[in-house]
Amino acid sequence: MPSTDATLRHDPGRREFTSDNCSGAHAEILSSLILANGGHQQAYGEDQYTARLDDAFRRHFGPAARAFPVFNGTGANVIALQAVTNRWGAILCAEQSHLTEDEGGAPEHIAGLKLLELPSEDGKISPHLIDRAVEAASDVHSAQPQAVSLAQATELGTCYTPEEIGALSACAHAHGLTVHMDGARLANAAAFLGVSLSACTTETGIDILSFGGTKNGLLFGECIVVLDPSRVMGIPYLRKRSTHLASKMRFLSVQFEALLEGDLWRRNASHANAMAARLGSLLSSLNGVRVTRPVEANSVFVTLPGAALARLLDRYTIYTNDEDRGEVRLMCSFDTTERDVDAFGAAVEEILSK
Repeated sequence: MPSTDATLRHDPGRREFTSDNCSGAHAEILSSLILANGGHQQAYGEDQYTARLDDAFRRHFGPAARAFPVFNGTGANVIALQAVTNRWGAILCAEQSHLTEDEGGAPEHIAGLKLLELPSEDGKISPHLIDRAVEAASDVHSAQPQAVSLAQATELGTCYTPEEIGALSACAHAHGLTVHMDGARLANAAAFLGVSLSACTTETGIDILSFGGTKNGLLFGECIVVLDPSRVMGIPYLRKRSTHLASKMRFLSVQFEALLEGDLWRRNASHANAMAARLGSLLSSLNGVRVTRPVEANSVFVTLPGAALARLLDRYTIYTNDEDRGEVRLMCSFDTTERDVDAFGAAVEEILSK
């Protein structure tokens, strides 16, 4: 280990299922950062790594793709949505979307956008909901829908098929709306579906994408990916105004090169998905535990008896998704192991037995 004056302040052997943000960075990502660290490079994206970044994204998303690295997913979503709306515009999204539940009002506060939430049981939205929302906003008294935002995978762990996304995009475009995808877990969805990244995005009519890195092995960073430049305005200026123009951008860009040039994105996502499937199968076999949603990506939603959950919380930090239902969300990461999953399952089984 390199010499440092910093102090190790956590147990490296501890594993959490709270979030896929709890994991560290993949070793290949850390190696890429060390590779890019030597010498000097121009700042603010004028470096040689950022200059080649579009090439990496175009191999996965088509010849028109342009990539704009930012620090985090909320920033990616807010900047992307600003770039496809006017001051009077509104965004159609699922009522459980990250935009509405987990971004602290950033789309409204920073971008001044109205979020129009669409009802959904499984985290997905459908064309008929878009039709109804556009019809309801038919006069000057309503915020005007200008974009649709969908998440792949959704906040409830479900994955749109390419056919479903294509139908949504066709409906949105017929109404003159732009289509944005929150792809924080796009890699997990593509791995689950067994398709390419473009099959869920460019080929289905997505216009602009927030592409996730942090949840799939990066140290930090996400990318705004413009897929249809004719529908997007001013990303470079919006990124700067929104405080997401990195001065040492080479360290953002080189991570995405490492993720995308080979198959690291799919390896990491497939492993996380496999661990979630193992966890879901193990927990569903225990009396008193119910898996409440399809396990399609790297999340498992379950309900446990209240007393058992309270005891489990003494051992693990767990995210409660629906307090009324007693539903919790468990997330697996690229570095979750079979041993981690089995240990968690054994802890649940021991608690239930008492």
